[in-house]
Amino acid sequence: MKKDFVSIMKVSVLVLLVMLLCYVPGCKKSSPEEEGAGSSGQSSLSADSAKPAEKTDTTVAKSTAPAEMVPIEIKLPKPMFVGTPQSTKVPNLEKPLGKPRPPFLAPAGTTNVALGKSVASSDEEPIIGDIEMITDGDMEAADGSYVELGPFTQHVTVDLEGIHEIWAIVMWHYHKQARVYFDVVVQVASDPDFITNVTTLFNNDIDNSAGQGVGEDKHYTETSEGRLIAGKGVKARYVRLFSQGNNNNDLNHYIEVEVYGKQPG
Repeated sequence: MKKDFVSIMKVSVLVLLVMLLCYVPGCKKSSPEEEGAGSSGQSSLSADSAKPAEKTDTTVAKSTAPAEMVPIEIKLPKPMFVGTPQSTKVPNLEKPLGKPRPPFLAPAGTTNVALGKSVASSDEEPIIGDIEMITDGDMEAADGSYVELGPFTQHVTVDLEGIHEIWAIVMWHYHKQARVYFDVVVQVASDPDFITNVTTLFNNDIDNSAGQGVGEDKHYTETSEGRLIAGKGVKARYVRLFSQGNNNNDLNHYIEVEVYGKQPG
């Protein structure tokens, strides 16, 4: 009897162990509700990922680059001398470059807009030549190619017959000899009386004897290259050039004045 009871107890314990082993794995499995919740969470993440990204401004700004810059074509006359003035008494005299002037860049389409344009002068009756010769396209230093004005401060004014963007002014006073001209002042303006929009582009008047203010530019030696003055695109119609004699005499001379520019816009 006792043995039977022990046997029954052993069987009962084994049955309980088997049932316990079967129940534990079942507890670890996810319920359908939990699986649904997990699936729902994944869907929520995917939905967030699928949202369109915030718009970014991809508008490309319009180009503000300047117009194409190219060398301007300057026709140079035949050189007439080699060297510099013998006088060493000229103050504030720049040293010669010793080589050809480098090309000057300006927007494509820039040309000599002074060619053939009308010229006025403070000396209405030149000693030699006619005022119109200053814009006739002849830069040579031969006799008959230059205009000689009287002594003291004189000026000539070129009318471009319309507002232009001025990029360079090239002037030849006299290059048959190595001379230095004094009180060289170059101005541009919108009106012939030089009251509106007056801009001084060059001034080597060291004592204001020409009445246009004291300048900071240097005296220079005349050569066949002429003197090139940058205009930086200033808008003007009239160009005026002053001088007051030279280191050889008290007279004022002009062979040619060129203005390199173009219509605005």
